[in-house]
Amino acid sequence: MAVRDLDCEDARIIARRIASRFEAPCFYREQREACDLSRTLFDNDDTVRACMDILAETCSYGHGLLHAEKVAVDAGAIVIVEEQVRHTAGDSPPELISLAHLAGVLHDIERSSDDHARRGALAAAKILGRFNLSSGAVNAVTVAIRNHEAFQSFEIPEDHAARLLSEALYDADKFRWGPDNFTDMIWDILADRGISPAVMMKHFLPGLKGIEAIRDTFRSRTGKIYGPDFIDRGIEIGMALYRELGSTTERDGTGVRA
Repeated sequence: MAVRDLDCEDARIIARRIASRFEAPCFYREQREACDLSRTLFDNDDTVRACMDILAETCSYGHGLLHAEKVAVDAGAIVIVEEQVRHTAGDSPPELISLAHLAGVLHDIERSSDDHARRGALAAAKILGRFNLSSGAVNAVTVAIRNHEAFQSFEIPEDHAARLLSEALYDADKFRWGPDNFTDMIWDILADRGISPAVMMKHFLPGLKGIEAIRDTFRSRTGKIYGPDFIDRGIEIGMALYRELGSTTERDGTGVRA
């Protein structure tokens, strides 16, 4: 099939096939217990599930339920790993893991709006006010949401738990700039905007440069260890996708590679 004839679902299938050739990011292999625990706690938290139901009514392009769920579970896992290192023994505070999950679920609730991080924090505060959470807990979540954009100034909370929550949300969100960007997110965004894969290919390589710039922005200790691996794997998948679609482009004469 010529690249000009591909729709976003065709391109997603190709990207997933390419991604399947690569190992999962190191974080999921080396921190499997933390990821599994975070997943279990996420699935069994009534407040988290209620917020997921609210999010289902307001999903934004490329940043819907699947994105929110992955960010939430990974943010919880980062909290678990960080607290294990800090305490050297014992369990992470379950309430902090739950707050990481809530921050992950709600962080992009205003994704389609201008200044979405600030507006998302305000929307999250209203939603969390419906539940039995302390003002300190709500504030920690909203600060994390305000802080989650890349290449923007951000607040560094003095409180350890709030700071960890903010770092974990940012890092988990930027993990998505790895393989997930090519297996899911980019195609959801293009489909929502009515942009074809052929048009996207004209801007593909500059886009990869933007993704590469994320490598040095991770904030938590765990994010700094594992985040660059996500980005590198994503770029490898992206380049393989570019070579496959690009070779098709040259054969069908669309000139997308120019």
